[in-house]
Amino acid sequence: MQAPSFWWRKAGTEAALLAPLSWAYGMVAQRRMTLPGTRAQIPVICIGNPTVGGAGKTPTALAIADILTEHGHRPAILTRGYGGRLAGPVRVDVTVHDAGDVGDEALLLARRFPTVVSHDRAAGAREAYGEGATVIVMDDGFQNPTLLKDLSFLVVDSTRGVGNGKVVPAGPLRAPLPPQLAAAQALLVIGDKTAQSDAVATHAEAAGLSVFHAELRPDETAVAQLAGKRVLAFAGIGDPEKFFRTLAAVGIDAPVRRSFPDHHRFTADEAQRLLDDAARDTLTLLTTEKDAARLTTHGPVGELARHALTLPVTLAFAAPDEVARYVMERVAAHSAA
Repeated sequence: MQAPSFWWRKAGTEAALLAPLSWAYGMVAQRRMTLPGTRAQIPVICIGNPTVGGAGKTPTALAIADILTEHGHRPAILTRGYGGRLAGPVRVDVTVHDAGDVGDEALLLARRFPTVVSHDRAAGAREAYGEGATVIVMDDGFQNPTLLKDLSFLVVDSTRGVGNGKVVPAGPLRAPLPPQLAAAQALLVIGDKTAQSDAVATHAEAAGLSVFHAELRPDETAVAQLAGKRVLAFAGIGDPEKFFRTLAAVGIDAPVRRSFPDHHRFTADEAQRLLDDAARDTLTLLTTEKDAARLTTHGPVGELARHALTLPVTLAFAAPDEVARYVMERVAAHSAA
């Protein structure tokens, strides 16, 4: 799905026309969040976002899993496997599964940590526990009530914030903001402070949430390899413009930029067009790790996979010790309960 542009500006006519549908959707989503859930045998840390679209959940899940590992835990990541055909629960094997099986995000996560795909979050938690995990990190699933969380981070992009503040389809919110804040314990703002992010942080602090800040840092080796090159950048993620802004911030020259919907599966025609355009203008093809995970190995799409470079990014907390202390306190509280 490509998010409508009016979601990210002050609410106007479009949002007003969709207000009745938005109200109905919001009421259902809000009521669903209050349903009872299952308590897992081990602590559950959820990384969610209040809006539709990418905000940086996957890099955040990996960063939290890193903290847990550094403190002696064996984290497993639990995800729905959006875009994949397997309902699970199944542990992801990167040598066997592809994006068609488990989705692109699950493949990226499984390269670093044991990862379980399960539409049924409670069943997925049992699978992770059976595999020897001592803590579960959920990538998404904040609005899903079936598994109780010991700690929930809401992740927002500083540039987008919560958009026009309206609920789908009038805006990007997955449910009204107040009940979402009431169900979370922490807010993570990714990117430089802006008026949008400051407004969300103010609401979060008023609701009693702890507020943390972080940034996405591109891999220095990859940036160095792209020095002096002109690239054709393409991305099918929640916010392709974030990818393009990252390129500009590190000085990568991207005169041609192509945006696709989130989790987009590239067709042979699209792949061939990207290959032809790059060859015609002597451009280096560049995409995200998430997009690369969806590229198959056959035909023009396989050729695109072989030619396209990726720009890996990692999440860096502004106050890593403070975040680590906060996370480990919540994990200890579960163990003591």
